Amino acid sequence: MTRVMPAPTRSQHHEIGAPTWRYADRREGGHRLAAALASYAHKPGVVVLALPRGGVPVGYEVARALEAPLDVFMVRKLGFPGHPELAMGAIASGGSYVLNEDLVRRSGVSQEVLAQVAERELEEIERREHEYRGVRPALDPRGLEVILVDDGLATGATMRAAILALRQQSPARVVVAIPVAAPDSCEELGEVADEVVCPVRPRRLRAIGLWYEDFAQITDAQVRDFLTA
Repeated sequence: MTRVMPAPTRSQHHEIGAPTWRYADRREGGHRLAAALASYAHKPGVVVLALPRGGVPVGYEVARALEAPLDVFMVRKLGFPGHPELAMGAIASGGSYVLNEDLVRRSGVSQEVLAQVAERELEEIERREHEYRGVRPALDPRGLEVILVDDGLATGATMRAAILALRQQSPARVVVAIPVAAPDSCEELGEVADEVVCPVRPRRLRAIGLWYEDFAQITDAQVRDFLTA
């Protein structure tokens, strides 16, 4: 059964302007998220998979609090040619991807161009996996309860791609866990995840970074440090 955690009252903000309350940084987001995941603490068969890069500091705190193994799960946005900030979908490890089909159809992007973008992003996924893990194999989620963590969700396309790719590896359950997300994204992901845990779900998200005092970019070196800590 899907369960979406309600937002605490103090997370509400004015309709115009910045939120009246924020996480100090991603690690505090992880601390508070771990509290919402307390039922998974010390539970056998639970692993935490974080979406790099921003989800890794969050996942580190969750994994440490739950005493669960931590690894990364790679997902990349599929940006429109010439407008990489605009996502037409996302691709995850193994090549599984989801598309905003209406947007792709309206824009007239060809299958050839789509395949080129997907191939380029898959190469980046493979590069980062090697960068983060070296020769260490990825965690095998088969038969396990997997907690998928990121630092926030806007549209949810990236997380949806991660869920669909992860399902192909036969986990027992998939739990999506994020410190802050748009309510609609939580509801939509509840259709493909077994559970969605999100302590803060503002009616107007605006931007994920607004919900953190410190939202500095995470480097590859920091990701490696979290994975080996």
